[in-house]
Amino acid sequence: MSVSQTPHKFGASTTAAEVIDGVDLHGRRAAVTGASSGIGVETARVLAAAGADVTLAVRDTDAGARVAARLEAELPAGSGKVTVGRLDLADRSTVAAFVAAWQGPLHILVNNAGLMAPPELTRTPDGRETQFAVNHLGHFALATGLHPALAAADGARMVSVSSIGHLFSPVVFDDLDYRFRPYDPWTSYGQSKTADALFAVGAAGRWADDGITANALMPGNIADTSLARHVDMQQVAAFIASGDLALPPQKTVEQGAATSVLLAASPTVEGITGRYFEDCAQAEQVTARAGAVAGVAPYALDPENAARLWAVSEALVR
Repeated sequence: MSVSQTPHKFGASTTAAEVIDGVDLHGRRAAVTGASSGIGVETARVLAAAGADVTLAVRDTDAGARVAARLEAELPAGSGKVTVGRLDLADRSTVAAFVAAWQGPLHILVNNAGLMAPPELTRTPDGRETQFAVNHLGHFALATGLHPALAAADGARMVSVSSIGHLFSPVVFDDLDYRFRPYDPWTSYGQSKTADALFAVGAAGRWADDGITANALMPGNIADTSLARHVDMQQVAAFIASGDLALPPQKTVEQGAATSVLLAASPTVEGITGRYFEDCAQAEQVTARAGAVAGVAPYALDPENAARLWAVSEALVR
């Protein structure tokens, strides 16, 4: 399906509930990472409301349990079950444990959890730069580990939450972990979000014969989320003033979850794979970052970059 064929009844102001209206997900199972706050909670809520059994894959299981209890109290009769599983994307042992504990098919995997722009360079216990490790490598290990469950679902969908922040940097294969260049929180964030998009491209090609579709998305500029807890707003203001970054209009959490839910469950995107979406539609490619408020960089969709990233990621998560 081309960009011009993408459904136009949804847009930037569409909410997740509007996207899924009339969709029946009873009998489907979903896992949403980072579903203890922000758009992860809303994504889980609307999938469950449509009938899916949803696992909140979260680092803080106490917070996840509070969310699950709240959702169960709010959801209408006939909704799917909401359960909690521990998943710390920076800790490969918890990823392996989550994969080992999963039984049966998995119809929807939303790689939603993320970390944005910690001001200082940090590394995971296995030596990886934290943003790349959490935003990409953890999800790569999770999804590839769950591949048999996705394949068993006969039409599964994997959703990779990227960002317009991918315009800050391609994946710098020669220095993924900032061992040679000075650490910068924004280029680090950018390469991790580019990796999220490339992961979808790589999975789309490799898993098509298993009936699995994989797409990436930009959720929008959402103020009410814990993602930006590390962000220096003065630094953001300086980027905007320099003309190097232009933020899209703000969205509510309900609007921010809409594109994730579209790709996870809407019949309007059936069969579409390996693409990058924003505002519930396929994004146009852009050729420069300055002033951009939308769009996807060609390097984030390049099949050769995707193949190289896949090989590197496999080696790093062994």
